[in-house]
Amino acid sequence: MSLLSRLAFLCFIAIASVAVGADVRSAYTAPGTFPTSVYESYWNDPTATSAQPQPVISDPATHSDFPEMLTDPANFPKNDTVDPHPLPTPLQPTQLLQQAIGQIKSVASNSVLDTCAKCQSSFAIAKMLVLAAPEQGPLLAEAICIYFNFSSTCYNEYSELALGSVFTQVVALGDMSGYDGQLICSRLLNLCPVPPTVPLNMTGWFAKPKPNPLPPPKQPSGERLKVLHVSDIHIDPRYATGYEANCTAYLCCRENVWNAASPGRVVLPAPRYGSYLCDTPMSLMLSAMEAIPVLTETEVTGFNFSLFTGDLTAHDPDNQYSRAFVEQAQVVVYDLLRKYVGPAPVYATLGNHDTYTQFQMIPYYLGGPLGKQFNWLYEHVSSLWYHNGWLPMNSVEYARTHYAAYSVKRPDGLRIISLDTDMWYQLNYFSYVDATTPDPFGILRWLTDELQDAEDTGGRVWIIGHVISGWDGTQSQLNPTNLFYQIVDRFSPHVIANIFYGHNHEDQFSVFYANNATVINTETALAVSWISPSLTPLTNLNSGFRMYEVDSATFEVLDAYTWISRVDEFPSLDNQTDIGPTYFLEYSAREAYGGNIPWGTNDPLNATWWHLVTEQMETNTTLGQTFRKYQSKSSVRAIPCNETCLTASICYMRSGSASLAYENCPRGYGST
Repeated sequence: MSLLSRLAFLCFIAIASVAVGADVRSAYTAPGTFPTSVYESYWNDPTATSAQPQPVISDPATHSDFPEMLTDPANFPKNDTVDPHPLPTPLQPTQLLQQAIGQIKSVASNSVLDTCAKCQSSFAIAKMLVLAAPEQGPLLAEAICIYFNFSSTCYNEYSELALGSVFTQVVALGDMSGYDGQLICSRLLNLCPVPPTVPLNMTGWFAKPKPNPLPPPKQPSGERLKVLHVSDIHIDPRYATGYEANCTAYLCCRENVWNAASPGRVVLPAPRYGSYLCDTPMSLMLSAMEAIPVLTETEVTGFNFSLFTGDLTAHDPDNQYSRAFVEQAQVVVYDLLRKYVGPAPVYATLGNHDTYTQFQMIPYYLGGPLGKQFNWLYEHVSSLWYHNGWLPMNSVEYARTHYAAYSVKRPDGLRIISLDTDMWYQLNYFSYVDATTPDPFGILRWLTDELQDAEDTGGRVWIIGHVISGWDGTQSQLNPTNLFYQIVDRFSPHVIANIFYGHNHEDQFSVFYANNATVINTETALAVSWISPSLTPLTNLNSGFRMYEVDSATFEVLDAYTWISRVDEFPSLDNQTDIGPTYFLEYSAREAYGGNIPWGTNDPLNATWWHLVTEQMETNTTLGQTFRKYQSKSSVRAIPCNETCLTASICYMRSGSASLAYENCPRGYGST
């Protein structure tokens, strides 16, 4: 706008103001210069037009001037370090514990959250507590147990002297807001859906592809080896004859345990040789040891070798365990096995009860004292295996520093690989740390390398472990058993001849199929895992053991014989010393299941044969019921199995990994 135009506009405004009234003006134009008289002094030239005036401001309350920097556009202060910024007063560890308990209770009562969110949020709160004050972790576990009424013996189960220290470690180390936490909330608390099996990246896992075609199979020798398989002995040196055998909360057959319906008075006295809700007394253990050589006709020759797939100790509550208790059971059981089934080696593996704290196994990679906390166990058992003459020194040295896992090549050429399967046991709480990694312990990497070496040298392998990799999927973690399944696929049937487990106490088997069991038939059946019956009667089972007849060249099983003793007859053996328990042949696998299968007399009971057995069961319910009978070792306490139950059982037989079982099979169909 030109100066002339501006003057004309001002004249128009002046006239308009007169028109609207003498007391009101509709506009005012301020002077172009800053009124410098407003303030006594300035930090800059207030008449300059290139910057805003910066007057000096005095505080009449403090009689001081505010500094120039406070309003300097180019240099005003940031991140004030002069004024106070108060934080809450730090809490003592016990106060942190009370805050954590309060927050978890608040989360639990929040109606907006579902059960899974509540569970994982609670574990996230617990994680912050145990990282700041780890000594409070067991107290938190005990308090939450009491609040949610998880148990009537919360101190005994979750104090620092029981599982409390393990709980604290796992919560501190795991990703409680992610996969680890969800897995805990699903598998242990049933509050979350089970997270899916993590897809495997097998790139570079195997040094070589699977041979195609496979090498020619080894030819049978016609010579049969005798191999004993004993599992889940669970010897109970604290067994109290005459005390309550039908207690409300096990372990029964102990002093000071009762049936809740009759506190202080014994309802069912514990027989001298054992009972259905009790572990193995010394009397039953020795009866079985004495029976084994006679029944297997090895009194003179002995076995060619034997397998013991773990679980030495009784099912004591955690607060009744100790290192000494575990070590004593190891010494007793291994010594009896050496005396009665030797002199040939007994190849043993660790069970979930064979450590203190029971069930637990931690990866070495976590480092420091935590990563080494179970070294005492590996050193002790490997020393006993060497002392008994069962393993050479090189295998012992490896076992001592690798979770008691070992590989041994026998003089007859068979390689036996023993794994500590607590690595995938769902009650090993350390298996929930870094749970998306399928091999945090490194054991499956070592197993793969051993199998590759066996393949390169034309060897045959038996794998022994305790906790099953599959069956109904309830006992094992999904991701490590999924990787194990792929390893078995890669090296079967030309390298892996058989797999042997225990743990379930029942007589079972599972077949492994090619390509993750996408097609299930005789052509894809690759390997079989033999799940041994237990020596202990717990729970509601008879006592049993097994012997395999094995070809000495192929190391395939040609038949399996199972002997049992009826626990319901044990009470009649009390108060006399003329006779003890009777063990008798329950069945031969070939005779019991192979009647309608066209199979040669010396053809192996391999994966193909067992798959054919499952096909027979699909159309012959009588055969399925026969399996169910033998599954419980012919226990009088076995429960009926309807069509749905039989279908589920066949699904278990075809599930070599927990991931397959979870994907395909209903759960809850045990034999007792």
